[in-house]
Amino acid sequence: MAVMKKQINRLLVVESPTKARTIGRFLGKDYRVVATVGHLRDLPKSKMGVDLDGDIKIDYVVDGAKNKAIAELKKAASGVDEIWLATDPDREGEAIAWHVKWILENLGGKKTNKGKFRRIVFHEITKGAIEEAMKKPGKIDEDLVAAQQGRRVLDRAVGYSLSPVLWKKVRRGLSAGRVQSVAVRLVCEREREIEKFGQEKFFKVFAKVKKGKESFTTELVRVGKERFMKTVKLNLFDGSYSYSKSIFDKKTKLDSFLKKLSTDFVVEKVEARENKRNPGPAFTTSKLQQAAALKMSWSGRQTMSVAQRLYEKGLITYHRTDSVYLSEKAMAQMAKFIEKKYGKEYVAVKPRFYKNNSKNAQEAHEAIRPTEVSVTVSKKIEARETKLYEMIWKRAVATQAAGALMEKTNIEISNGTGIFSSFGVRMLFDGFLKITGERHEDQLLPKLGKGDVLKGIKIWGEENLTSLPPRYSDASLVRCLEKQGIGRPSTYAPIISTILARQYVEREEGRFKPTVLGMASNEFLVKNFSEVLSLPFTAGMEEDLDKIAGGKQDWKKMIKRFWKKFTVEIKKVEKTADRVRVETEKVGRKCPECKKGELVVRLGRFGKFISCNRFPECKHTEPLVEWADFNCPVCGAKAVVKKTRKGRKFFGCSKYPECKWAGWKKP
Repeated sequence: MAVMKKQINRLLVVESPTKARTIGRFLGKDYRVVATVGHLRDLPKSKMGVDLDGDIKIDYVVDGAKNKAIAELKKAASGVDEIWLATDPDREGEAIAWHVKWILENLGGKKTNKGKFRRIVFHEITKGAIEEAMKKPGKIDEDLVAAQQGRRVLDRAVGYSLSPVLWKKVRRGLSAGRVQSVAVRLVCEREREIEKFGQEKFFKVFAKVKKGKESFTTELVRVGKERFMKTVKLNLFDGSYSYSKSIFDKKTKLDSFLKKLSTDFVVEKVEARENKRNPGPAFTTSKLQQAAALKMSWSGRQTMSVAQRLYEKGLITYHRTDSVYLSEKAMAQMAKFIEKKYGKEYVAVKPRFYKNNSKNAQEAHEAIRPTEVSVTVSKKIEARETKLYEMIWKRAVATQAAGALMEKTNIEISNGTGIFSSFGVRMLFDGFLKITGERHEDQLLPKLGKGDVLKGIKIWGEENLTSLPPRYSDASLVRCLEKQGIGRPSTYAPIISTILARQYVEREEGRFKPTVLGMASNEFLVKNFSEVLSLPFTAGMEEDLDKIAGGKQDWKKMIKRFWKKFTVEIKKVEKTADRVRVETEKVGRKCPECKKGELVVRLGRFGKFISCNRFPECKHTEPLVEWADFNCPVCGAKAVVKKTRKGRKFFGCSKYPECKWAGWKKP
């Protein structure tokens, strides 16, 4: 009689239901896939939850909203032979796996699950990647867990210590965060730099010249040996900023100069050279957020939410990465695809590798790429997911395409007093641009030789203003945080979402402007906690967390070292710091209710509103109408600025609902 082989029952745990469904399609009936739906245990919301004076003990609590998920997890783990922890391949994912293991070992009832756990890591949700990971199961990386705990405790220690001080010294209900406060400082410092920047007039000079029937426009670049345009460098809080201005800052000087100019020109130099442009690396997390912000005006949170769904559906590799590395297998597949679809001449001569600029990038992690290069568009995904997927696909596949070849021409002409310059460009071979779809228009100049004589049709000057340092956009703020070494791939989107939600900054025409509350809070924190909010200190803390993740530093010692010094500062500030007054904007009208007070603009939970300055004696309030600087393009009435429920600004007609015009941008 044949002996029946015992069926092995295995439980595989992930974070997301979508991820669970995708993996479930790849595994056989012997596996059950369960999702935790995020963290199951965390620090308590109503208290510090960490003993920082002793041995750094953490009071983890089970999230009450997760009782059902925990009950299902415990039931699924009952009687299984193996428990596979397949959470995301980063610190947060490692911590979730660690908490799941603790729950199933300590809250699992009479039967223990010890010895059943297997940790697997994969960077794409495909059948091959999962099968390969299961061949080499490992253990939970305690160093990564320590780094996650270190960040969590550090942020809790700073937030729960600074917030009460802000309540006493600025306004009740405020909160502060270690990295978020630095981001607010960046926005505030930039606003101050804009306010003190003195814009100056300057003039550019152009000439329209011709030879025969062909004409073109050229720009003045030198007067004698002196460069006409000068670059001015400013040392800003977050680095240097450059702007250009010419040597003429008054119209009288310009007019006097133009009168002396001859209209007869001679070609001094014709320089034509081939220029090769190579594709950029596949997206990292920050570069993906920047590209989505620039091309589609998406916030970091929107981008990461869509990328998360693409990853969970198995279409892209893990989307939280700071590495530009691509596996040799992926590069070979891309090269083969390019040759088949576009032709052999479009394939790079040899595989193109990119060097990681981030000193903390992990080579084992890949840049964001499609898991299957042949999938150009998927019917399984919605419109927003398609847009982001196409961006990721084009950027990644283009890395293995040939460079674009262009001919660039520079012509310099002289009229005896000044040297004028023109640039032309002509595409010789589009290369990777055929894949990315970037538009290019040739800018052709007439065929000229040195010594050719040209006739000036017109010479004129144009007035300009020196450009202000720009306010941060989603893209530039992420780029600055990354450059300064502040935050990590998983933190950029939450940082921006938090400072917006706390109303320390607001979006104005797609750029961040500090609120009155943000300026006041920042002023107090910088004055009294300058080191904690400095860029080098914050970047240094990130480096310490990276050392912890690499097993090179003890996280508790790092926290103790910080806390010992920080508590002394907190106590000193509570005793000696002056209170900061939050300035209120006056409307210019008396309160219609009490007839005594003045109406002022206040910042509430749902944005700005108007109230009496005698509050709480007088509780009069009314909505604030924010007028736009243009009229409705449909009916001609004054346009107003409005907000969606999620706080995004848009424009509408002041005569709504009679006129229903609305738009995201000015017409």
